[in-house]
This record gives sequence, structure tokens and C-alpha cells, in this order.
Amino acid sequence: MTAATSPEANLSADDASGASFSATPSVTTVASLVPLNNAEALAHDAHATTETVGTEAHHAEEGGLPQLNTDHWAGQIVWLVVIFAIFYLLMAKVFTPRLRNVINTRGSTIAEDLANARANRDEAEAQAKQAAAETAEAHTAARKLAAEALARSNAEVAAATAVEDEKLNKRLGEAEVRIRGQRDAAMAHVSDIASETASLLVEKLTGKAATAAALKAAIGKV
Repeated sequence: MTAATSPEANLSADDASGASFSATPSVTTVASLVPLNNAEALAHDAHATTETVGTEAHHAEEGGLPQLNTDHWAGQIVWLVVIFAIFYLLMAKVFTPRLRNVINTRGSTIAEDLANARANRDEAEAQAKQAAAETAEAHTAARKLAAEALARSNAEVAAATAVEDEKLNKRLGEAEVRIRGQRDAAMAHVSDIASETASLLVEKLTGKAATAAALKAAIGKV
């Protein structure tokens, strides 16, 4: 790119060379028509570019991590305090109360469940004791009823046995009387039969009939 020259620059160049103005007319170029403001803008851009390059070179010479640079520690500490304060507020105002609420709710629920379990256990034990007492009472009542029933049965059996024994003894007495009478009657008939048999034998053996008194005396001796 061709550098733009102005009439002032041409005059300076002529002064430096020691030449004086001559009759030769000056040549007017397109570059001489560029406004002065554009030249100043170009000069400003060049200066900014130079400063940027210098700054980058300075940082390149410093090297290392930016967060380890002591020049930035003040801002980093401020942001660290702000972030820590935000986290602390969140933990203190939001997360910790929620966690405490959950823990308290869980603890109360567990305590309530344990209380209900103890109440159910106590109720079950009371019902078991009551059932055992009722069972023992029922056993006692059953044994008492059984003993009473057995006593009544024994008494009834004894009474019935006594009545039957009395009836049987009465019948036995009557039977003995009848048997004794029948025996006496049979013995009476036996005596008559024996007398007749003895009379026939005597008559058969001796040829003479025996008297009744003699036969009776002989049978009485037998």
C-alpha cells in the first residue's frame, strides 16, 4: 500500500534537501485528496494495535495461571465470600430446615409406630392373660361340674342299687321259702315212697307185710 503524502510533507522534504521553491509546478496526487480525519483514524488504529501487541507480550512474559496472580486475589476473595454466603444462606434457610423437618417427621413417625406396637403388644398380652384366666376358670368349673355329676351319679347308682338289692333280697327270701316248702313237700313224698318201697321189699323178702310203725321206725333210723 502506497503511503499518502500531503503538500506539507512535500514542503518538509524540500526544506530538508536544501532546495528552494522552483518554477516547476507541484504534482497533485489522489492521496493528497484524502481528508485529514482519515489519517488521524489510521494513526489511532496503529497506536491501539501497538498497545495490544505490547499488552499480550507483557502477559506472555508474566506467564502462569491468572487466578494465581496476586493482583486478582482481592476480587477473587470477594466473589468467594459472596458465593460462600449464598451457599450458607441456602443451607441455613432452605436445605437444613427441610432436612431437619424430614428427620423430625421420620423420628415422630417411628416413635408413633413404636408406641402403637407397644400398645398392641400390651393389649395382646392383656388379652392372653384374660384368656388364660377364663380358660383356668372354665377348667375349674368343668372339674367342679364333673365332680358334682359324678357324686350325683354315684348317689343315684347307690340308691338304685340299694333298691334293687332290697328287691332282690326280698325275692331271694321268697324263693328260699318256696324252695324250702317244695323241699319239705318233696321230702314228705320221699318218705311215703320209701315206706312203700321198704314195705314191698320186706314183703318180698320175708313173705310177710311189715307194719306201718315198724317201717316208720326203720326209715327214721336211716
